Amino acid sequence: MQQYNKLVRDRIPGIIQAKGEPVKFHIAETAEMKDLLKNKLREEVEEFCQSEKIDEIADILEVIRAICAYYGIDQDQVEKLREDKLAKRGGFERRVVLDES
Repeated sequence: MQQYNKLVRDRIPGIIQAKGEPVKFHIAETAEMKDLLKNKLREEVEEFCQSEKIDEIADILEVIRAICAYYGIDQDQVEKLREDKLAKRGGFERRVVLDES
């Protein structure tokens, strides 16, 4: 049995069990979720950086949704902040690279 100690999607233990494989898991305490979510975000971003696959972007977005839920942040509020920053500072469409300041 391989050890992970990482946050996984809710149905993963059942999927593993359905394959006839043993699985050990627990439900995270509220206090440990903060670190688990941060680690999961890092993991998913790294997977995207390596594979550049769209499904990794979907995973990143799912982790961000979970982070919002954990911190009690309204996703509409995040979107509003994103739009405000876009209006004030721009986005990344023009591919501007700052060389020196």
